[in-house]
Amino acid sequence: MFFIEDILPLFRLDRFGSNSTLFRESFSQTIIDSMSNTSCQSSELEACRDEPAALQLKLIAIASILLAGVVGVGIPLIGKHRKFLRTDGSLFVSAKAFAAGVILATGFVHMLAGGTKALTDPCLPKFPWSKFPFPGFFAMIASLVTLLVDFMGTQYYERKQGIGRASTEEQARVGSLDPDSDTGIVLVVDNKDGARKVFGEEEGGGMHIVGMHAHAAHHRHSHPHGQDGCDGLLKKRPHDHDDGHGHGHGHGHGHGDDDSSVRHVVVSQILELGIVSHSVIIGLSLGVSQSPCTIRPLIAALSFHQFFEGFALGGCIAQAQFKNLSATIMACFFATTTPAGIGIGIGVASFYNPYSPAALVTEGILDSLSAGILVYMALVDLIAADFLSKRMSCNFRLQVVSYFMLFLGAGLMAALAIWA
Repeated sequence: MFFIEDILPLFRLDRFGSNSTLFRESFSQTIIDSMSNTSCQSSELEACRDEPAALQLKLIAIASILLAGVVGVGIPLIGKHRKFLRTDGSLFVSAKAFAAGVILATGFVHMLAGGTKALTDPCLPKFPWSKFPFPGFFAMIASLVTLLVDFMGTQYYERKQGIGRASTEEQARVGSLDPDSDTGIVLVVDNKDGARKVFGEEEGGGMHIVGMHAHAAHHRHSHPHGQDGCDGLLKKRPHDHDDGHGHGHGHGHGHGDDDSSVRHVVVSQILELGIVSHSVIIGLSLGVSQSPCTIRPLIAALSFHQFFEGFALGGCIAQAQFKNLSATIMACFFATTTPAGIGIGIGVASFYNPYSPAALVTEGILDSLSAGILVYMALVDLIAADFLSKRMSCNFRLQVVSYFMLFLGAGLMAALAIWA
């Protein structure tokens, strides 16, 4: 409200022209002044300052975080060829639920809280940073932009792979009109192995949220309800095929399914963008710190964080069916981002002041944007896609284990905020 009260007099109609120009220049100058390179230091951190010990801990952090990232992102990529770690197996779904909880807590508890702390720091002037809730605003904008990019990316890859264009023959096989139920139109796509599945359905019986409405409509017409439907799903697993009479569809699990991999292509790229954007800030903040008191707890916390973020990202990359070279590049880019940020921080530590207004504003905005991206990806593309799937609803044991792992991952990652 104070922010609105400050600018309201500038919009009086009789002086709108001149005052709008004055306001624009004044506001711009205020932003520039608020980011001037004045110095603010923490007396608590200065009391724990020890540059040689800090450098040693930074080198340990680089090795530990790099190893955790490589192992985390590598397990799903290598394990997809092993029976117990296949991306459509229950073990992978449970581990992915834990990783989704870690990413959700990272967005809410670490990134958003970090952005709020930076943008409300006493070193920043009250106007405009204390007059408006900028952290939540930036997080909201990031979530909405991520939704737009998610949608546009999906449409692009669907057109590129020919999934979004139904031929005349495919349109002839669209859904069914049951007189005893609501009408609905569902696109049915033939897989390379001859199986048929509803557009939007993913391997393992999962369904991305943008395909759930179509999937629900399809099940109203071509699947038994209740336990009979679940029994049919379980009997057809793991290699489902059409019955040859056009009555329903199979839940194919071939790794070459175009409609399944499209969603994971988009999800993996957006998720990596969100992870990398905050990994740079995390690495830079650790690299410029000269306080062993700060660095020591961060090593274990960031290694844990890097491992499970890598696991979630590696699972999306594995499900996206990227070529080996592309998958390797994405995995290496993720694994090296935080260590690279630490290295950059070490290099600029002599003249970079993380407590300057410019650094605080930059860190606060990037942390808030990262929070919005990670929260969206965790809730929509990781949690909803698995937890609202037919497979999850038909397997009570998998439900219990997955929910437990989700809450455990979120709880443990949130608890790390005590130390980091």
